[in-house]
Amino acid sequence: MSENKTGKSIALILAILFLMFFIFISNSSTDSLAMKMTGVAIMMAVLWVSEAIPLGATSLLPIVLFPLLGISEAGSVASEYFNNTIFLFVGGFLIAIAMESWNLHRRIALLIIMFLGSGSSGIVLGFLIASAFLSMFISNTATALMMLPIGLSVVTKMNQLHAGKDADKFAVSIMLSIAYGASLGGIATLVGTPPNLAFVRIFQISFPDAPQISFGMWTLLVLPITVIMLLVAWVLMTKILYRVKNNAVISKSMVKDEFLTLGKTSYEEWVVLVVFVLTALLWIFRTDLNFGFATLSGWSSILGNNKFVDDSTVAIFMSLILFVIPSKNFKSKRLLNLDAFGKLPWEIILLFGGGFALASGFQSSGLSQMICNQLEIIKGLPPLLMIMIISITMAVLTEFTSNTAITQTMLPILAALSLAMKLNPMLLMIPATLSASLAFMLPVSTPPNAIVFSSGKVTIRQMFKTGLLLDIIGVILVSVLFYYLGDFMLGINPNQFPLWAVPK
Repeated sequence: MSENKTGKSIALILAILFLMFFIFISNSSTDSLAMKMTGVAIMMAVLWVSEAIPLGATSLLPIVLFPLLGISEAGSVASEYFNNTIFLFVGGFLIAIAMESWNLHRRIALLIIMFLGSGSSGIVLGFLIASAFLSMFISNTATALMMLPIGLSVVTKMNQLHAGKDADKFAVSIMLSIAYGASLGGIATLVGTPPNLAFVRIFQISFPDAPQISFGMWTLLVLPITVIMLLVAWVLMTKILYRVKNNAVISKSMVKDEFLTLGKTSYEEWVVLVVFVLTALLWIFRTDLNFGFATLSGWSSILGNNKFVDDSTVAIFMSLILFVIPSKNFKSKRLLNLDAFGKLPWEIILLFGGGFALASGFQSSGLSQMICNQLEIIKGLPPLLMIMIISITMAVLTEFTSNTAITQTMLPILAALSLAMKLNPMLLMIPATLSASLAFMLPVSTPPNAIVFSSGKVTIRQMFKTGLLLDIIGVILVSVLFYYLGDFMLGINPNQFPLWAVPK
């Protein structure tokens, strides 16, 4: 513990020294503001990575440093901490809180597991799909916490029926399927994991004239990657690394008994389910969906207000409904009550704001343009190779630090890099965002990994071995599929620099 404290103290001192150094050299530089901004960015990166002070506290630094250093006005910086992206996250999280409050998430998970069979590989697939599906709409941490006791009860039953190596292998597969399913499901929707929302806002700040990335467009593009990665994870765990004999099965009655303990579906669960489904549909079909062979008009276009309505409008409206509809349960007056606001992850919200402020500082200080000029020398690299290098870098970095923090730090730099290479910025920024969630190797990589590791059913070696293979496959898959699917789904031509990205 003392070594950890010493390391954090050293990181804090280094962060302050970096800032002071760049402030000092800014006095003799023609790019004075860019130098100061570099100092702030490095300081925040060191503090985020080391967690020398809480992540949320580090995220508040721009509110103080930007005005003092002349980078941005106080009002301009503060406005980055509450915007439509933040409200999309808040609305989505409030709906998730309602699902958890009325136990709807657990009922959905058990139904999926019951549907997919009683064989060991079928149960593992069930846990992967259930974890992934829930994580598309609620936090991966909450998903893993909810799925863990269900998984442990299934593992206990397998031990009773088939004690030995098969039961141990099955336990590893179940635990890892919860962690990996939660991480992979999160990348499929904008609200599934914080880095996705961070990308949307930073992309909007860096390229205000670019087309809007909607919930439906994102899901249409990324869902195929999620599905393939889930199948890869399933094959790795059940057919290659932790193969269990075919006769190792669990009766469906055990999972059914767990399901029956939930009792009859309550009125509150039905209403929250309806709100949840409607929210998903409104998100998916808000803007025009291009399937390549046909385009489906979105409801906001049909209403004629597509420039005014966005996904945050839907999220807040649907979450407000939950505060209005009464509950029949004597313990709660409404489906959502005042205590829901206390359950919001405010540190993550501040982390978003700090990243958005950092991105705006890159623009206003001229640092983005300076980086762009310096990176001219590498613009000859093939785009696919560049995407793969960036994806590998992000996947490695997020094994050791917060994927949200590293995404917030890297995306403004990648925006500048895309300008230097005359590439569509989406080609670099979206794969980097997706790769930030490909953290499968270590317990410290993501909260789901840490949660399942705490069960004692998985060793670090087992997690590292499985995670390393998934990381390698994931990076290749994200790079190659996005490079080719991006053009098909979103018209992201690797050989064409979009007009909206040309600096004004």
